[in-house]
Amino acid sequence: MEIIVSNKSNRPLYEQIAIQIKTAIMNGELKEGDAIPSVRSLAKSLHISVLTVQKAYATLQDDGFIETTAGKGCYVSVQSQDFYLEEQQKKIEDFFLKAVEIAHINDISFEKLVDLLALLYKEDE
Repeated sequence: MEIIVSNKSNRPLYEQIAIQIKTAIMNGELKEGDAIPSVRSLAKSLHISVLTVQKAYATLQDDGFIETTAGKGCYVSVQSQDFYLEEQQKKIEDFFLKAVEIAHINDISFEKLVDLLALLYKEDE
């Protein structure tokens, strides 16, 4: 896993790190139980402060993506996949709410809405 940070980004460095690690976990590049670089080694490789990496890791731990074991390092949390799936379901719910609202406004029946969803879902298979 390669992490790239930029001083020209609008996001703070710690957020850039946290987002890249979250993305690697969400897309399966990092799996539950996988070790992630130590705070010191990542700070050294990125030429940034240990405190910045520590803040990124604290954010990831607070969000449930990683676990830290004293003396052993940081690992992808076993629960991170469940957390990720829950997050994705919430995004889908938001889209469904918008679709239902549009259907109601335009008098589109529930059956037509379900048929459309089924058609779109099966189209990708």
